[in-house]
Amino acid sequence: MTVEQPSSAGLRERKKQRTRDALLRAALELFTTQGYERTTVDEIADAVDVSQRTFFRYFASKEEVAFAVQQMVEGHFVDALRQRPGHEAPLEAMRNAVLSAWDTIGEAIREVVPVELYLRTFQVIESTPALLAVHLRRSIEMEENIARLIAEREGLDVDADPRPRVAVAAFSGVMRMTGQLWGRGEDASLEAIRALTEAYLDHLGPALATDWRGGEAPARAPRRTPGAHAE
Repeated sequence: MTVEQPSSAGLRERKKQRTRDALLRAALELFTTQGYERTTVDEIADAVDVSQRTFFRYFASKEEVAFAVQQMVEGHFVDALRQRPGHEAPLEAMRNAVLSAWDTIGEAIREVVPVELYLRTFQVIESTPALLAVHLRRSIEMEENIARLIAEREGLDVDADPRPRVAVAAFSGVMRMTGQLWGRGEDASLEAIRALTEAYLDHLGPALATDWRGGEAPARAPRRTPGAHAE
């Protein structure tokens, strides 16, 4: 019986993938331990024992490597959104897609870097002005792509009907807020950001309702009269 040997092309591709993953992991480790601005491309390459030229074969810049896993996560969400049933309303489809993505993205991330390293990198992005500016720019581009996808689902012209962009803007605002709240919290886990995301998205519909007084309002702290003393 003849045993098939792995093709040389397949071996080369796996070696390239291992090198890319090693560079990515080294970069994120350095970003999260000594800071993005203080980390150089040479340091990243040295950590993997490759040349600077090799680094640039895989990544165009430090910025690209900083957002590599984030880009994968975003792609995972878009794929999940494309697979949502057509009968779901836009906000429902986006909510279910993002929760589904959080349920399954962990395994995909672990194939590249430890999940906790990705989560720490997210915090670095939120706290580094240069990266935060890029993050906001990428978010705007992402919102436009999602709006066009929602319009396609609903059979609408995104440039003639404002609803897809409005719905996506509201959804994205909640996502940015929960990311910031999670980044300032003590629990840096996928479960924590998923739970926070779900809780806030479930308030999106009521928050956009025409009449906020129609339902029971959340409990509020008692107001103290100026000059009054606590009992």
